[in-house]
Amino acid sequence: MPSKRTASDLTAHLGYWLRHVSNHVSHAFALKLAKRHVTVAEWALMRSLYSLGEASPSALASAMGMTRGAVTKLADRLIAKDLMERTANPEDGRAQTLSLTGAAERLVPELAALADENDAEFFGHLTNDDRRALERFLKDIVHRRKLTGIPIN
Repeated sequence: MPSKRTASDLTAHLGYWLRHVSNHVSHAFALKLAKRHVTVAEWALMRSLYSLGEASPSALASAMGMTRGAVTKLADRLIAKDLMERTANPEDGRAQTLSLTGAAERLVPELAALADENDAEFFGHLTNDDRRALERFLKDIVHRRKLTGIPIN
């Protein structure tokens, strides 16, 4: 007689539910950004640079937890869209500085409003206490697992 095989159900794992929600939150936000011709990764880079003002690709990569190559590829795409500028450092011709264009400076707050709208659509039904608790739990996991980098995928 064959032995009974056991395995936990997919839905028995918190990771399943986190991924399920995360996929839908991320996809909805990506669709909102796509209407503005920006990807989630481009948005993350623009938002980071918006806070920094200007930065070298290596400093931006470090701040975002990305490779310099990944930042350079994203920067190239944003430069092609006239949303970012790359300038040579006058003191060191090999060094470069990235900055947002005026159009990007105006666009970032609009995209941040889309992020706020997306959050409200998915989490607006939560009470303030529940929202703070969920955020606290997620931040605790990030801290305990030493998770770094900005999630862009």
